[in-house]
Amino acid sequence: MKATKKQILKRSLVVATVAVLWVGNTSFANNFFEIAKQIEIFTTLFKELNMNYVDDTNPGDLMDTAIKSMLEDLDPYTTFLNEQDVEAYKINNSGEYSGIGASVRSYADKVVIVEAYQGYPADQAGLKAGDEIISIDGTDLSGFEGNASELLKGARNTEVELIYKRQDKQMTAAVGRANVEVDAVPFYALADDKTGYIALTRFNRKASAQTKEALIDLKAEGAERIVLDLRGNPGGLLSEAIEIVNLFVPKGELIVTTRSKVKKFNREYRTKNKAVDTEIPLAILVDGRSASASEIVSGGLQDLDRAVILGGRSFGKGLVQRPLRLTYGTQLKVTISRYYTPSGRCIQALDYWNRDEGGNAVRNSNYQNFTTRSGRTVQDGGGVLPEILVAEAQTNDFIRSLQGNEVLFNFATDFYYKNPFKELGDFRFTPQDYQTFKNFAKKEGIQFNTPTEALLKKARESKNDLASSDIEAGFDELEKRFQQEKLKALDTYQVPIQKYIEEELLKRYFYRKGLYTHYLKEDKVIQEAISVLGNSNRYQQLLRP
Repeated sequence: MKATKKQILKRSLVVATVAVLWVGNTSFANNFFEIAKQIEIFTTLFKELNMNYVDDTNPGDLMDTAIKSMLEDLDPYTTFLNEQDVEAYKINNSGEYSGIGASVRSYADKVVIVEAYQGYPADQAGLKAGDEIISIDGTDLSGFEGNASELLKGARNTEVELIYKRQDKQMTAAVGRANVEVDAVPFYALADDKTGYIALTRFNRKASAQTKEALIDLKAEGAERIVLDLRGNPGGLLSEAIEIVNLFVPKGELIVTTRSKVKKFNREYRTKNKAVDTEIPLAILVDGRSASASEIVSGGLQDLDRAVILGGRSFGKGLVQRPLRLTYGTQLKVTISRYYTPSGRCIQALDYWNRDEGGNAVRNSNYQNFTTRSGRTVQDGGGVLPEILVAEAQTNDFIRSLQGNEVLFNFATDFYYKNPFKELGDFRFTPQDYQTFKNFAKKEGIQFNTPTEALLKKARESKNDLASSDIEAGFDELEKRFQQEKLKALDTYQVPIQKYIEEELLKRYFYRKGLYTHYLKEDKVIQEAISVLGNSNRYQQLLRP
């Protein structure tokens, strides 16, 4: 296959770019000659390429592509942030920005609304999850280079003109911009007379303050035990995680230790403030989408025997990143260290420095045992394992792939317009509805490649001229069988898959408030947590060796 212009330029620049990003690293002193040599090679290559290439080149695009491609060989959290990326990173951490008030996902030729926040301009203008924006203020996104979602942001009280597609029908809308505050705690309430429930969905700069406010309010309303829900929380600021643990443990407790090859990044993080309540019974909910700061909170409280963990095994991200400033407003978000919970374990699940033949990170499987403060056994290397596993909260690579390739999202969009529900109490997702989903997934195709399939694809692409039609037919048959096995997996993992479908639908029908209100009555993980907290003997037994 003939390489494209972009591929040729990408290959030319990747190797030489390595030196540029690592100047200033501690290895600089140890490898001065090699770094200087690579910088000189890169400088001359970049100059000659731009001067002599047959077509005009865009040096900025070339550099951006080369740097990001080079970093792909490391872990997925070490990334180059251009000026637009830096701004988005700041917004994510601060929880405030000026825009239309919607979560969006960018593609090459469109922007898709993932969620319109209740009461904000996008919601007021009637935009819905699944709407495909194809033009923003006259800019056709099919030919737009860059992050099109940035066009939605702007000064408050300004307006943006959108052309979008919904269910194959083209529509237009004039949407205002406003200051948008993204809450870390979108919901909290009493689950019963004595149990408070707090949903913590992100670790931005508001996380600890909002969690503290929720905890104090719930105690004032009569809560004598607390459920802290970290399911689906991908993490965020380390400092906020420490502060949240500090709400439940005394000042001076060691929560996290970070270890790095750079001495200044070796640190111990301890609680600094007086706790709100060190005795209130506490349950933490996690699942396969709970990562990073969520695992610092759940893993730390587990190691200190301060909370019972319920749900599914967490994601397993034991790496710490820090943004390092580069020139011209850019940054390098780089993995600087691994973190360790109070027992001394690192819960990193994927080994990005050892990959299989398909180039995928190897999953850690040789777990080591550690002990909590009371002597309970806990393990490293695979996320935080709950004391109580609930099928509804468990996940795996197959389930994550359904979310990643939009099968669940697109089905929810289709279902929403075909099945109107006016009241939260009327919402139902029946076995017949799940069968409809299976048919939808079969039609859409499940784009999930196992390691074995990756090897099969590699073998098929590298076949020589001796390959016969019989061999081709054999490849086709194997691929067909893999697809059949994936469809069978929809039955095997129906419980967690249906849970994710219902979550997506409830947000569309009744916003986040409706989702969490439904949780309090129907969610099996929450009900199990309430049961455990309500049984003092069982709760204490779970926290003892």
